Amino acid sequence: MKHRIKPIPTHSLVDLVEIQLMDFLASNEVKVGDVLPKETELADAFGVSRTVVREALTRLKVRGLIESNKRKGSVVTHPDVLTNIERVLQPQILDQETLKDLFELRLVLEVGMADLVFSRLQQKDLRELEEIVKDEPEGGSAFLFDIEFEARFHGKLYEISGNRTLQRFQTLLLPIFGYVHDKALQARHDPTRPFISHRGLVDILRSGTPDEYRRAMRLHLDNHFRRVLENQLDLDHANGESSDHDS
Repeated sequence: MKHRIKPIPTHSLVDLVEIQLMDFLASNEVKVGDVLPKETELADAFGVSRTVVREALTRLKVRGLIESNKRKGSVVTHPDVLTNIERVLQPQILDQETLKDLFELRLVLEVGMADLVFSRLQQKDLRELEEIVKDEPEGGSAFLFDIEFEARFHGKLYEISGNRTLQRFQTLLLPIFGYVHDKALQARHDPTRPFISHRGLVDILRSGTPDEYRRAMRLHLDNHFRRVLENQLDLDHANGESSDHDS
């Protein structure tokens, strides 16, 4: 008996209209710049009220899939993939696990974009980086963290990459610098481990190779990676002990 019973759909009318509109946009029947049918026409086609259609269209606007034009109505547009992230990427409203995940993403991006930075570097960029590192705190690997300096130097690297999405994403990640500072996520430098300072990175950009720069960036971020991995090991250990007690 139970195998013949199907679950009742829990979608609201607005959900269903939104899904239908999304399918319509993805069907290649419309392209950017096309105008969607009027609310009354959509309401008649779906067999729902204009209020339901209006709410579904509002959701598509929030997602950046359509925009309102006073004369035309709802116009299909290129979605801005970072818009929704910008709205919520505030450390004050995100949980600590999400903030940590975003910081780990920043580490991966900075190592991964090495080839872009190296291949698109121009002399004017190199001069600007050299000017920035003049203000690097003395002591090289000894200093723990300076938010303003980190943002200036690494922000310039994202700019050099020439990737506009990366540049915007780096701007979104700036609050994570503060998170690292406030939560002491960066491990203190271990003098027995190799380290590359910001000045060292600039030297490699000036006369090294992409592979050397990639390895150097990984060493530069080593304190961050070690702390992240150590935290994960501690968490795994704690979870293991918890499982032992449960058994």
